[in-house]
Amino acid sequence: MVTNDESMNRFKHNIMEQVCRLEWDGKNDPEHIEELILKIIPGPKPSYRCCVYKEREIVRQRIRLAQAKNPSYNPDSENIVQVIDPACDECPISAYSVTDNCRFCMGKACLNSCKFGAITPGDTHMHIDPAKCKECGMCANACPYNAIVHLERPCKKACPVGAITYDEYGYCKIDEDKCIQCGHCIHSCPFAAIGSKTFLVDIIKEIKAGKEVIAMCAPATEGQFGEDISMASIKEGLKKIGFADMVEVGLGGDMTAAYESEEWTEAFEKGHKMTTSCCPAFINMLKKHFPDQYRDNMSSTVSPMCAISRYLKATRPGCVTVFVGPCIAKKSEAQDKSIPGNADYVVTYGELRALMRSKDIKFEPVSDEYQESSIWGKRFATSGGVANAVIECMQERGVDTSQLKLLRAAGGAECKKALTLLKVGKLPEDFVEGMVCPGGCVGGPSRHKHYTEITKARETLLSKADDRKVLENLKNYPMDKFSMHRDGHM
Repeated sequence: MVTNDESMNRFKHNIMEQVCRLEWDGKNDPEHIEELILKIIPGPKPSYRCCVYKEREIVRQRIRLAQAKNPSYNPDSENIVQVIDPACDECPISAYSVTDNCRFCMGKACLNSCKFGAITPGDTHMHIDPAKCKECGMCANACPYNAIVHLERPCKKACPVGAITYDEYGYCKIDEDKCIQCGHCIHSCPFAAIGSKTFLVDIIKEIKAGKEVIAMCAPATEGQFGEDISMASIKEGLKKIGFADMVEVGLGGDMTAAYESEEWTEAFEKGHKMTTSCCPAFINMLKKHFPDQYRDNMSSTVSPMCAISRYLKATRPGCVTVFVGPCIAKKSEAQDKSIPGNADYVVTYGELRALMRSKDIKFEPVSDEYQESSIWGKRFATSGGVANAVIECMQERGVDTSQLKLLRAAGGAECKKALTLLKVGKLPEDFVEGMVCPGGCVGGPSRHKHYTEITKARETLLSKADDRKVLENLKNYPMDKFSMHRDGHM
């Protein structure tokens, strides 16, 4: 997992690993949890922050997240993304601040530009009262010395939908009516004050109960762990943990592309514009910020994750499905009760690594080969990959796509702009592929390595895939046994 602070990254994952070890050993109870807290923060001196007691409270709340619980002070929240209040107290509250570059000039352009009385002369330079400042930025624009800076907090800067605000004490607050669960704020915070609920304990319980727990690895998985770790390597490693099997979700990409292409063909003939339905953060953006477009323009086809989960539940009744990928928002999709048959649990790559360490297991290169997806399904994870797969299916059916116009929106800002144009009727393209993460799922917030490193290893692995066609590949699977519509109707 990639974060702004490697040491905090290790800190978070160590807590997950230790909680998993307790669950494997049947010791995940309050007494052993308290022992774990003292083991991680023994004291008497603090290890990370200013106070050993604050550190222990942060660990206590992180353990709750590792157990798929809310922080103790936010018990009724339904959000996947949560703020750990004790960790969120080091960022400046003031959005605009005066630096030492201020010359205390006679013109006082900053004071004259402020319409809210927030600026007053100090002893040596101007002063901005954060209680009165409306963050309009006029003072910063007016200062001839560029002495006023905008100190935008990293979590707020990372949020594409303005869901983050602050209370009077400076604690980060997430507006759950706006939050699209993309998780970008999590990895932008240098104090690791934002996290997501983790379902590793529940997965361990399912495995220990003897249930058939099947992992579903996202198309973005290839390349995450280097060019020597193929999908076959990952399948073997997951079986060592206790998973009954693993299926690549690139196959679900084939399924989604096949059905979404039928929708696109019909919509194109009618002159109706459509959006894709794979990226859960994009869907959450539609649902919460563009409800009319969610109702009228979104594809009704399920995501590849849901497609594979329904396929497994139809062919292996009673199984438990676990999606593995770089996406935080997939956790919210799995909990969406309006989409029956979806994944039971979702884990990120960092969480998976913590689970593996709790059993002292590592991924190892293997000579076996494993492929269930076409190359088109495998490339669902990159920006443009969904649209390219859909067009491939249209062409395999003999549809002329030469006049079709596509907008491949990658990143929150691009998605928001595309949906705004669609809303006001000024979108020139016929279809929008929306991915809130820049570069697509491969650039997801919980990717395991740097995007460039992943991409290089990924291309090496994908070059070994065969050239099977999408529709030809799906003839090997019982597509009539489960629904590909979001509401579950056949």
